[in-house]
Amino acid sequence: MPLLSMFKALPAVAAAGALAAVSGAGYLLTQQQQHLWGGSGRSEGDDELELLERPPPRPTQLERLRGSTRDRPFDLLIIGGGATGAGCALDAVTRGLRTALVEREDFAAGTSSKSTKLVHGGVRYLEKAVFQLDYRQLRLVWEALHERAVMLALAPHLAHPLPILTPCYKWWEVPYFWAGLKAYDLVAGRRNLVMSRYVAPREAQGLFPTLAQQQPDTGRRLKGAILYYDGQFDDARYNVALACTAAAAGGAVANYVEVQQLIKNPDGKVVGAVVQDRLAQEPPFEVYARVVMNTTGCFTDQVRHMSQGPDAADIIQPSSGAHVTLPAWYAGTHSNGLIIPKTKDGRVVFMIPFLGHVIAGTTDAKCAVSDRPVASPQEVGFILEALQDYLDIQVRPADVLSTWSGIRPLAADPRAKDTQNTVRDHVIMEEADGMITVSGGKWTTYRAMAEEAVDLALATGRMPPNARPHSRTARLPLLGGAGYSHTLPQQLAQEHGPMAAEAEAGALAASPAPPGAKAGPGRGTGAGGGGGGSSSVSGSRVVIGEDTAAHLAQAYGSRAGRVLQTATDRGLGSRLVAGHPFLEAEVVYAVRHEYCHTPQDFLARRTRLAFLDARAALAALPRVVELMAAECGWDGARRAAMSAAARDYLATYLPAPAAAAAAAAASADVAAASAVAAATPTAAA
Repeated sequence: MPLLSMFKALPAVAAAGALAAVSGAGYLLTQQQQHLWGGSGRSEGDDELELLERPPPRPTQLERLRGSTRDRPFDLLIIGGGATGAGCALDAVTRGLRTALVEREDFAAGTSSKSTKLVHGGVRYLEKAVFQLDYRQLRLVWEALHERAVMLALAPHLAHPLPILTPCYKWWEVPYFWAGLKAYDLVAGRRNLVMSRYVAPREAQGLFPTLAQQQPDTGRRLKGAILYYDGQFDDARYNVALACTAAAAGGAVANYVEVQQLIKNPDGKVVGAVVQDRLAQEPPFEVYARVVMNTTGCFTDQVRHMSQGPDAADIIQPSSGAHVTLPAWYAGTHSNGLIIPKTKDGRVVFMIPFLGHVIAGTTDAKCAVSDRPVASPQEVGFILEALQDYLDIQVRPADVLSTWSGIRPLAADPRAKDTQNTVRDHVIMEEADGMITVSGGKWTTYRAMAEEAVDLALATGRMPPNARPHSRTARLPLLGGAGYSHTLPQQLAQEHGPMAAEAEAGALAASPAPPGAKAGPGRGTGAGGGGGGSSSVSGSRVVIGEDTAAHLAQAYGSRAGRVLQTATDRGLGSRLVAGHPFLEAEVVYAVRHEYCHTPQDFLARRTRLAFLDARAALAALPRVVELMAAECGWDGARRAAMSAAARDYLATYLPAPAAAAAAAAASADVAAASAVAAATPTAAA
């Protein structure tokens, strides 16, 4: 019996030991804080950085790219416009470097738009740090928690704290997870969001109403949960904000510009690239730079092979991460998330609210690099099965609204047997040909990676001597972040809601009409209501519902009023699709101000409709194409081709078997577009 009692006490003892171990290590890391983060935040005393009111239009950016020569190169050319590349561009341009960034697809078209939407240090990495005695894992968690606070401060409209529940169905899980999450708080230090705490079973169910009180597979009853806080963000819009802020700060930033080959000088050093504008039928051109930086994520090795040849050793170990989107009622609330700390095969699955829906994931398995990864039926099934073990409602495949998969660009460790044990750290190095490669890492640490990468660029000795030696980005709000107030949704609802419209109409009715004035209703789908009501234009005022007000504040921050002004000026206050808060005016705004060039840019990344509800995105597609065609001057052939390409793309978000039907329809559209193009050989590019 004494031996049995000792055995049962081991989890609690381990939890206490974990807390003690992390306490000591956390103290050591805290003592290193000044050294490790000396570069961040040394912008105090700098002159205030001025941003352009609007990022320069794409033709202007392309003209700047074409203007570089061997004798007058950019200081830095960045290849890749995901989180890392856009972060590097912003860091470099705010240090006074002539910076160019080219991205062959759209900003965040790859992995950077397909994360779990968490800004976090990584609870499971902390667990590995303790039980594997891995200081690298602990330092990674500490660094990420530091950057978590920075991300939330730079774009408060796009990132915010999120409460997450860790349910406990075994008695020893309560002290074990409590100690682990207290250690998480400790590592965060003064940058902790809210202290974690234990909640009783009844309170846990109140916070997450669909949480199972008794596990269906084991029969174990809920012993309570540990409530902790991490950050959540809109990854794609954060990426777009980074790129647009870099452009507004003076960077030559362009999406849909593909690198075809690297340019080397007689010494074999990379000094530029031959690039192609993929949106125009024009010949490739050369872009020169003192330093070229490779930030292409899972395609890092492809760029390295351009210079070093196909036999160069790969440094990226790709790992697929699938997710599903479910209706909001799956969580029973819009404010709390759930972490399944260990599935049947030892993985972690999150279930968190996101933009009025619930997303769940992720998977973690080695995969091949693909331009368009798709969540497999097996991955979707794994996620749904994991949820079923923790929910009191039936988890049905028919409820899935959207599925997607991203490829994590993990820094490869040849000793690792699987990607679950690969350290999510980054590798930044200068190659033998002088190119700087930035690989690995994760969204939360994008800014720290960018700072380190630009520091290395300065250390090459090829940068101008007047460049600022220290990063300024830790205190530079992104576009939409400066001047943002957390009461903005309420302000927009107050100023543009139905009651405001009624008050204005009453005032107008009481005033005599000027001579020659004509009254007439504005274009719209109906009067705007509260909550899920439709939006419209009433006279000179755009009328929006509460959900649209919340959406505009979240997506555009302090620039939300500009979207509403576009709606007023163009009579585009209607919703794109029923049941979702997105306005027609957002299409025009995205084209004019956010480098949106294709329907999928808008539906997947300027808004997140493809991720939230793939069928709704397909329903909105015709109107989006119509608005973009009018704004961009597309002819019939171009319009048909854009529609077909977008339909084919959106089909990858549809859960099976709807995806098969959509793919067939997309193929028919492609054939029709080809026929139109053949009949109009002079169609505009």
